[in-house]
Amino acid sequence: MAGIKTLNEFILERQQDFPYASGDLSILLTHMGVASKIIHREVNKAGLVKTILGDVGTQNVQGEDQKKLDVYANDQFIELWKNSGMVAGIGSEENDDFIAFDGEAQKGKYVILMDPLDGSSNIDVNVSIGTIFSIFRRVTKEGPVQMEDFLQKGTEQVAAGYVVYGSSTMLVYTTGRGVNGFTLDASIGEYCLSHRLLESPKMGRIYSVNEGNLKIMSKGVQEYISLCQDRTYSGRYIGSLVADFHRNLMKGGIYIYPGTTKAPNGKLRLLYECNPLAFLAEQAGAIASDGNQRIMEIEPKELHQRAPLFIGSKDMVEEALSCVKKYDEIEA
Repeated sequence: MAGIKTLNEFILERQQDFPYASGDLSILLTHMGVASKIIHREVNKAGLVKTILGDVGTQNVQGEDQKKLDVYANDQFIELWKNSGMVAGIGSEENDDFIAFDGEAQKGKYVILMDPLDGSSNIDVNVSIGTIFSIFRRVTKEGPVQMEDFLQKGTEQVAAGYVVYGSSTMLVYTTGRGVNGFTLDASIGEYCLSHRLLESPKMGRIYSVNEGNLKIMSKGVQEYISLCQDRTYSGRYIGSLVADFHRNLMKGGIYIYPGTTKAPNGKLRLLYECNPLAFLAEQAGAIASDGNQRIMEIEPKELHQRAPLFIGSKDMVEEALSCVKKYDEIEA
């Protein structure tokens, strides 16, 4: 173990960066590590256990078929946060409404917003999936949490991160002091610091977009994708947001999920997906926009609000936004 720094050691070491939190934030991040290990275990044995594969037979509030592992992950995270003593309520992509904890739990200082299992349609075909989370200080001071505690701008996040369950399991997070990544060493059951202060390349050669929908995207997006193709950039689209974002963060690239004629606001959720990844992107020197404004400055109006997303390497996103703006001005 010489020279190895575990997640818990790193969190405790950085606790002094947040004197206002009195150690609470450190405990929350440690709990996140524990919960993700449980999901890692289930994901890795999913191919052997039929009871956690496939559909439940119900749909979530988004109208998407819920997978058994979706529900399992959601339940695990909710139970863990409820018992943490730090969290007063949770907003989850899998639940119609936010969950306000009662009893002693309602005294918690924080609320969590999460996508417990992003890309779950890939579970049955053994493709990388992930968990996305966002932590806010609650706005209300006492009693059960209210909707206003969850409808906060992304700029108010105190921490955000994701876990990608792939060839290795990685937890990547930020508290506003850079982005750090930890790889799970299953032999010792610990996350170990593997990527200190991640920085996104300003330019890359990867573009990630569902080209099957290109004809129903705006002319500005179509022009940018055409430029990428002319330059022989590599088109890489997994269909798992965490996996696509993680690859582009490491190698340089842009991920685009724009509005279309069928879905003008796109399909990604502002609070569960866009905001936390935008926080991470900006802390790594990248950019996140909805095509018109910075993602983290959008004022949320509802819990399951959707937003278009242009996120990734600075120079690539700026060029894509320039294409979009050009056609917006022509149409205006």
